[in-house]
Amino acid sequence: MSATWYAPEPPAPPPPLDGAAKWRIARRAGPLALFLLLCLALLLLVRLVERALCGLRRPVTPIFQRQVCRAFFRLSGIRLKVTGTPMRERGAIVSNHVSWLDIFTLSAPRPVFFVSKSEVRSWPGIGFLARAAGTVFITRKRGDAKAQQDVFLNRLRAGQRLMFFPEGTSTDGKRVLPFKTTLFAAFFAPELRDFCHVQPVTLLYRAPEGEEPRFYGWWGDMDFGASFLKIFGAKRQGGVEVIYHPPLAVADFTDRKALAAECERRVRSAMPWDWQKDA
Repeated sequence: MSATWYAPEPPAPPPPLDGAAKWRIARRAGPLALFLLLCLALLLLVRLVERALCGLRRPVTPIFQRQVCRAFFRLSGIRLKVTGTPMRERGAIVSNHVSWLDIFTLSAPRPVFFVSKSEVRSWPGIGFLARAAGTVFITRKRGDAKAQQDVFLNRLRAGQRLMFFPEGTSTDGKRVLPFKTTLFAAFFAPELRDFCHVQPVTLLYRAPEGEEPRFYGWWGDMDFGASFLKIFGAKRQGGVEVIYHPPLAVADFTDRKALAAECERRVRSAMPWDWQKDA
């Protein structure tokens, strides 16, 4: 596969929402929004005490994150299937990136702390939610590599499991892009290498019956609002499978490129062959 990915054209815009679709959106998104606001308010209150008593450790607030994500699937009607077991070792989880839905999909089985580019911190609404959820914000400057290693080390020592997308962008879900190796380098620091593990995860979204296979994908310049309305207004829903592969010990690899390549191979191995063939 080429290292350069030219994003395919997005699907044709859905037809205007009719009364039934608007009702489905209200019935699904309304309760979810209320539940999210309630959990966010409780999270912020609990975090005040948690931060004072536990510092970086978060023994309580990830419970809210997990419950919100589980509620998302119950209320949206999207089916969630989990194959394999989330690791208990300290380290990071890496996955292919398909949609904005990935945040809920990867947090429902077990809470994780996402690693995101620093620009997200200032995004209206989303930035606030990301900060509340304990997201690790990083820059792409080579000179900040040591500082980022220190952040990772402190988070991992506090028992947090980090989550990042090595592809660097989302796709239509029918392919896996070459993994970028930059973030893998942090785990080879002497303070991390001996105890750190990385667990590859494959996300497989399956469209509702009668919809095109890329129904849940969100890539390129696709509009978030349009994607949200399409999914929540759908007459029927499909599902997503989260496949946890066995975790990899960083110490078993010679360098970041070897580790990234093996993670990519395992993620790609669970993709249906007919999807990759047509990608």
